[in-house]
Amino acid sequence: MSPAPSAYHQRVAQEKRALIVRAATELFLELGYDRASLARVADRAGVSKATLFKQFPTKAALFDAIVIESWAEKDVADVPPAGDLAAGLTVLGRRYASLLRQPEMTDLFRIVIAELPRFPELAKAHFAQGKLPYFESVRSYLMAETHAGTADITDPEMAATQFLGMISNYLFWPSLLLPDWTVTPARTTAVVDEAVRTMVVRYGTDVQLPPRRRSATVHRRGRR
Repeated sequence: MSPAPSAYHQRVAQEKRALIVRAATELFLELGYDRASLARVADRAGVSKATLFKQFPTKAALFDAIVIESWAEKDVADVPPAGDLAAGLTVLGRRYASLLRQPEMTDLFRIVIAELPRFPELAKAHFAQGKLPYFESVRSYLMAETHAGTADITDPEMAATQFLGMISNYLFWPSLLLPDWTVTPARTTAVVDEAVRTMVVRYGTDVQLPPRRRSATVHRRGRR
């Protein structure tokens, strides 16, 4: 029986894994998924092929890791407890905004969109391992609020889509087409708060709106 790896070796392995994932993302964007070989990824990451193959035996496994890590929730609690629709949606909305604002998320979507005609399985993996689990956490929360009597939602799937869409349509999707699209932290907060207010008014059974925050006027590109 081999001894358990030390904390030092675990840290080194995690650091190498992060280098590999970052290098793979860069190469998938530069060369396309098909031309970015594992050997090239290892060279870009500065690790041996043996090290790469030990963690990621196939390119598909490496792409899966990119998806999972891009959607990973860092330093956040699980789904909020039911009982306060506005508070719970605020937590989920800010968490979603934080995920969407990661540069890695924009890179991931660009890879999937670029390779969709030749590699539709990438889009399926992205949806199944990234978007869907997060969506399900929001849907489950809305169902819990309905069961608690603090919300009246007959179609939690539609409600979750509406909530996440109000946030992503402003914070994320324009960035795929407009390289200089930027949203300030204050504006991000305002976008989430307004999405929460809309949901509470539409679905809340005891409407107690969160205070409205003052936000800057919307300007065209680069001044939001």
